[in-house]
Amino acid sequence: MADEEIRPAGAADARAVADVVDAAFRPYVERIGRVPQPMEEDHAANVAAGKVFVTGNPVIGLVAVEAFADHLFLDTLAVHPVAHGTGVGRRLLRFVDARARALGLPEVRLYTNALMWENQKIYPRYGYELVERRVDGPYDRVHYRKRLLRHVS
Repeated sequence: MADEEIRPAGAADARAVADVVDAAFRPYVERIGRVPQPMEEDHAANVAAGKVFVTGNPVIGLVAVEAFADHLFLDTLAVHPVAHGTGVGRRLLRFVDARARALGLPEVRLYTNALMWENQKIYPRYGYELVERRVDGPYDRVHYRKRLLRHVS
């Protein structure tokens, strides 16, 4: 179902990025009582800044990442509901690890809303450890990190 390539999003992908994020996060609006932060992002600006990587033609999955001095921040991971269960999310998480390693960063950090309990089951299966739970403005968030092992040649 999914095109295997994960590539930097281009300007022509900005609408599809917004559509996939909307489809992936809309089911949480009622549960958390507000629009999830990824739905409020300026996707065109994030694409233009080189933060977004997509997969599929048409786009069915994406990650938005930002590099900091000591970690890669996984801001958004979104998979269109039609592609749930097809391995797209797993491939995107592996891509994030590879991206962090390529940038020489020792860990990946992310957070998820505390009411998105599905994510709290998924991330630990991929090596993420719980760091803390804290309220950031209107959002109750669970913070995770994944320390990356350095490959020795």
